[in-house]
Amino acid sequence: MTETTGAAAPLRIVAIAGSLRHGSWNRRLLEAAQALAPSGVRIDIVDLADVPLYDGDQDTDETRPAAVGRLKQLVADADGVLFSTPEFNHSVPGVLQNAIDWVSRPAMRSPLAGKPVAIMGASPGALGAARAQQQLKLVLMSTLAHVLPHPGVSVAMVAEKFDAAGELVHEPTRQFLAAFLAQFSTWIRQVGRPASAAA
Repeated sequence: MTETTGAAAPLRIVAIAGSLRHGSWNRRLLEAAQALAPSGVRIDIVDLADVPLYDGDQDTDETRPAAVGRLKQLVADADGVLFSTPEFNHSVPGVLQNAIDWVSRPAMRSPLAGKPVAIMGASPGALGAARAQQQLKLVLMSTLAHVLPHPGVSVAMVAEKFDAAGELVHEPTRQFLAAFLAQFSTWIRQVGRPASAAA
């Protein structure tokens, strides 16, 4: 449990979008989360562009790619992790699965184990990446992460919710996202921050 004295200690959340696309809707959703985060909560977005494909031969303390080491350390140091995923073929995009594969190994030293995590997603279609979110929940549960018990934020018809500058302007979605972030912050404080795993 994160120790506090008096007012609740500030929280740092690492946010990961499951897309490398310039102008990704899911990255924009994370940027909206940054703006709507509760007081005392900081959300930092991580870029996965330089994370290579997983190679077990390179996953040792001597050979692990620098980008992977940085990602693992960011997750280890964070109080919680927020994922925002698109949906590819009813499932999680390979770039996001790949990042989780790197971070979750070696199994007994995974910084995801015991880490509070939350899931959301956006898509141009009518389901808001709901199927991908369910798949991602199973993946994260296998890493022993503490997944927020919540249906998730499914932003459907996403092009209608953001303006030309990429800002979330749909007020009901803004309100729902703000409430979700407040719930996640409470969950982080309830579950507590585990001791940082070695990266």
